[in-house]
Amino acid sequence: MNIHKKFFSKIGFNYLIYAILTIIIQIIIMIIIGALNSNIIDNFNSFTILSAICNYVLPFPIFIYLMKKIDSQKLEKQSLSIKKFVTYIAITITLMWIGNIIGLAITAAINSFTPFDVINPVQTLINSTDIWLNLFLISIIGPIFEEIFFRKLLIDRTIKYGAKVSILLSALIFGLIHGNLNQFFYAFLLGGFFAYVYIKTGEIKYTITLHIIVNMMGSVVSLFVGKSAQNLISGAIQPLDLATIIIYVLVILISFLITLIKLCQYKKIKLEDIPGKITLNQPFKTVIVNPGMLLFIGFCILMMIRQILS
Repeated sequence: MNIHKKFFSKIGFNYLIYAILTIIIQIIIMIIIGALNSNIIDNFNSFTILSAICNYVLPFPIFIYLMKKIDSQKLEKQSLSIKKFVTYIAITITLMWIGNIIGLAITAAINSFTPFDVINPVQTLINSTDIWLNLFLISIIGPIFEEIFFRKLLIDRTIKYGAKVSILLSALIFGLIHGNLNQFFYAFLLGGFFAYVYIKTGEIKYTITLHIIVNMMGSVVSLFVGKSAQNLISGAIQPLDLATIIIYVLVILISFLITLIKLCQYKKIKLEDIPGKITLNQPFKTVIVNPGMLLFIGFCILMMIRQILS
């Protein structure tokens, strides 16, 4: 195995360790808390807080240690204009919807042609958790940690192989780590776009903000829109409900329109590679077909299958 395959294998092993570590930590914490007071675990809000701690806070120093052992390279920083950032928000919202539609179509097909009932665990979480917890954990804490895990720590180490490799790898790992089909497609699309933005700007604050906005749309705003839609169906709609639905639909339509305009203006995305970029003769075999990455991908696929069968 050549030096480049070893590099990407190490990346794969690190994310595999992270994925397994979150499960082990959660099992240990739940056993301890359950032994002390089982009511804490039975409460969905408490369970959500514990899950966030197990997924983000506790594995953080270990994962940082693993990734710090791999040489990194700083990206050149570039500020975004307000107009450009608004455009990026529109593209983010559009990709979220496209990814959701693809995910829903595929899971609906699985539900129709197989005996399995594929549910969306995140939607269940959002509907069952207090809205303020959704705002704090899903919309703020999650994006901060995830952008550090799957953009900054990853791209700073893989950018030496070029922007395309970094973007595709970030998208793939981010999509797979969610462990379910419902989230894979929009996580893949958003992960790739956030990687592009981070490489373009060298500033993780932009992708964190975009991530916060899209998660807020899905975990907080969607609850208000859903409630207003239910009132509309039941005939008990109020002026505020109607305004909520109209504003939400307008935001989606404007986002699609801005994205469509940008696509029509598309010529070629230009991303400046760093000096001394390493060109791979067989990028797919080097980046993906190695022990660490194959084990990580296999583990995530098993988690997806487990989620479908459960």
